[in-house]
Amino acid sequence: MNFIRLVAASSCALLIMAGTISTPANAQLKPGAHAPDFTIDATLGGNAFSFSLNQALKKGPVVLYFYPAAFTKGCTIEAYSFAEAIDEYKQYGATVLGVSADNLEKLKEFSVSACRSKFAVGADPQANVIKAYDAKMAFMPNMANRVSYVITPDRKIYYKYSSMSPDDHVANTMAAVKKWAAMVK
Repeated sequence: MNFIRLVAASSCALLIMAGTISTPANAQLKPGAHAPDFTIDATLGGNAFSFSLNQALKKGPVVLYFYPAAFTKGCTIEAYSFAEAIDEYKQYGATVLGVSADNLEKLKEFSVSACRSKFAVGADPQANVIKAYDAKMAFMPNMANRVSYVITPDRKIYYKYSSMSPDDHVANTMAAVKKWAAMVK
């Protein structure tokens, strides 16, 4: 009987991590919530710098996306997608930042290869930002779930999208950025 429970629990965990089913334990921040401030070690084109949410918000909205691990298949696909769309985000004054629990050295390479030196990625090895945004993976709390936020200059969560599939994060956050930009005109 214990073996059956173990197999069932393992299967459920794999389905959740694959994004096939969702878990109520993920209590990501909701639209309208206050976006926690943070400063994080980041890299753009292999060059390290300190990314400040407050500073970025002075320029416009921030698309903050969390991903499980650099150089994994889904995370590389997602980074390519954000890199392809970066010029359109910039048309709306948006800054894109990807965050994972990877260390800065690994992300220096990822920022050049997968991100194509188009946008920054932040290193959160202690998962402080991941936890502040309730973006932790249910069964691996020191690893990020795949969650994307659009944060407006008034430090409010404007939009949230959560799916382990990397496919719709860019399209959904882009639509939210466009909608926000149209409202503030």
